[in-house]
This record gives sequence, structure tokens and C-alpha cells, in this order.
Amino acid sequence: MNVLSAGPQSRPDRPASAVLYDDTDARVVGFHLLPGQRVAEHRSPSTVTIHVTEGAGTFIGANMTTRLEAGQVAVYAPDEMHAIEANSGPVRFLAIITPRPGG
Repeated sequence: MNVLSAGPQSRPDRPASAVLYDDTDARVVGFHLLPGQRVAEHRSPSTVTIHVTEGAGTFIGANMTTRLEAGQVAVYAPDEMHAIEANSGPVRFLAIITPRPGG
């Protein structure tokens, strides 16, 4: 068993992220966005599962834009363009990337 940290502290200058777990089968990255911060549009060759752990944010995918709150999950298909925005409040989420890119 591996025990992971709660994730990164916020940063006023940019979205904060930290790799919490990294193995050939999966990578887990914790994110903390303050209001107005955004993870820019990007793609991953892997499936990306997002689990919101605190707050709420706007999650943008190829075919849908939706607001997710703590406890909700979104799944992006391999190579799907996606982005995340914190709007009126902070948002924390985990990105579980399987398999790990380049793995």
C-alpha cells in the first residue's frame, strides 16, 4: 500500500500541482487552483480520471463543459483535449492518469 499526501498548497501566481504517485501503471497528480486560475487546454495519450476533492470548478472536454463539485468524477479519453478552471472559489482535484504517459 502507498499513502499519498493531501496534495500541493495553493500558489497565487499559477495553478499548483504535485505528483503524488508515479509508476508505469499510473500517475496521480494533485492540483489546487485558486479563483481565476486555469489549467490550459492539453491532451494526454492516456485516460485521465479527475476526482474533485474540494470546492468546485469548470471541467472542459472535447464534447462537454460542466461544473463538478467535491465527490464528482470526470473521465477524459486518451488524446481528448481538456482544461480546468476555478471560478468563484478554489478547487482541489486528483488526476489519475492510466497508464502513465511514456510508461
